[in-house]
Amino acid sequence: MMHVRRCTRTGCARAAVATLTYAYADLTAVVGPLASYAEPHSYDLCEEHAVRLTVPRGWEVMRHVGEFPSPIPHADDLEALADAVREAGRADTAVRSTEAGDALTGRRGHLRVVPPAH
Repeated sequence: MMHVRRCTRTGCARAAVATLTYAYADLTAVVGPLASYAEPHSYDLCEEHAVRLTVPRGWEVMRHVGEFPSPIPHADDLEALADAVREAGRADTAVRSTEAGDALTGRRGHLRVVPPAH
């Protein structure tokens, strides 16, 4: 399933288009296009917060020049979506019995759902 990353600013629910990272040794904040993956020491920002970011006195901001491009879906997201559509279209996801015939299982791809014992 495709997951849209949101702005990490408190109270903002807009989609992220930029990533903010800090270079503490250089007293620099870097705002660039949205990174491919969310990193624990970086912050995803919407366009408004990326453009309006301010830093403490003595710090410098390096910004991406121009508009922030829309995030490109990751190949894994597209593959997961295609798999979900294929799975929904299958008629063979019905409940099957095990070799012993005593328990029923439902199978979806590599996952198996076993009903609770009564």
